[in-house]
Amino acid sequence: MNKEALKKSIREIPDFPIPGILFYDVTTLFKDADILQELSDTLYEMYKDKGITKVVGIESRGFIVGPILATRLHAGFVPIRKPGKLPAETIEESYAKEYGTDTIQMHKDAITSNDVVLLHDDLLATGGTMLAACRLVKQMNPKNIYVNFLIELEELHGKELFKDVETQSVLTL
Repeated sequence: MNKEALKKSIREIPDFPIPGILFYDVTTLFKDADILQELSDTLYEMYKDKGITKVVGIESRGFIVGPILATRLHAGFVPIRKPGKLPAETIEESYAKEYGTDTIQMHKDAITSNDVVLLHDDLLATGGTMLAACRLVKQMNPKNIYVNFLIELEELHGKELFKDVETQSVLTL
């Protein structure tokens, strides 16, 4: 894996979405075919021998790489979305954010106890959204759960929330 090429492809936007925040724009990883292929190959190598049967992507950037990885792993793809976006019966999990709470949902029949699940999102900062996604998936009692991020912001220590699941990131910043 060419980590330097991947790192150079990430656009940094200061003061977004609020002053004082340095936003890492991962959409720039997706616009270059060679970089996107490198990312796909890297993720496939990380998980090809884990027996993954479902890749779960968190709205919205998890919807980009999640299906690519699911296809490579010959697994299904399951979206986790904000309330009111999924048409069938759902289960949900709420979690605390800086300014209140948020909720995510998943179809009630999306995961079975026979599944090995890979949860995927673009960035690990404080970890609240992914922790809620883990709790949501655990309600379905899958055989195993893995957690993956494209980028981990190491100084925020979000990875410490995931002591009971294997958690990996492609890049650590």
